Amino acid sequence: MGFQISDELLGTFVPIIVYWAYSGLYICLGCFDNYRLHTKQDEDEKNLVSKSTVLKGVLLQQSIQAVVAIILFTVTGDDSQDASGEKPSLIVLASQFVTGMVILDTWQYFMHRYMHYNKFLYKHIHSQHHRLVVPYAFGALYNHPAEGLLLDTIGGVLSFLLSGMSPRTSIFFFSFATIKTVDDHCGLWLPGNLFHAVFKNNTAYHDVHHQLYGSKYNFSQPFFVTWDKMLGTYMPYTLEKREEGGFEARPAKDCKAD
Repeated sequence: MGFQISDELLGTFVPIIVYWAYSGLYICLGCFDNYRLHTKQDEDEKNLVSKSTVLKGVLLQQSIQAVVAIILFTVTGDDSQDASGEKPSLIVLASQFVTGMVILDTWQYFMHRYMHYNKFLYKHIHSQHHRLVVPYAFGALYNHPAEGLLLDTIGGVLSFLLSGMSPRTSIFFFSFATIKTVDDHCGLWLPGNLFHAVFKNNTAYHDVHHQLYGSKYNFSQPFFVTWDKMLGTYMPYTLEKREEGGFEARPAKDCKAD
């Protein structure tokens, strides 16, 4: 009988592997200056943290996420759908995916917004992520460890538990959420990107949030813009070509920022 890796182990480590693989793809594509939302010079000069520090911060957060995932799967393992041997229908899987997306979006919107409006939390915790004025792919999970735990890890736990997904389904859900999060921070507006076609919450939308004029807008992540629109924190943008090449996301002319 051959060696078999459990769904729980895959659910813990596959999203991490996906994060670095997808980020690596964008690192390679970063040389296409005509599709950048910021120049390479801006990335080097405006960001307030080195790439080596970002790398260490992301690895720390992923380590914490892995520990929490192992504990979660250990505690809930006996109740998983896969243990019964029954395969959920496509309708059930789709329902779990959508439910997980809504739960993750809801949790992250309100926690994210609160971290901006609470001066203490912003100064001591969330401002660490905003040291990346010019976001790039592998900086997507660069956060203060407390934020990583509160915003991302707990949000993921709630999505898993409340949607009823199995460890096997979670492999695909969290890998998809990881790809989407990396894409939102990649800083590139590439032609043919399906995320840009399907989701209004995309690379340019989130880039607006990382700029000073958009710091109180576009809190939604990683999928929809629903909460922003419902609660008045939605800032639409226009993409304008720069003379030196590439694009720039700017607030729409009919949008008034505070």
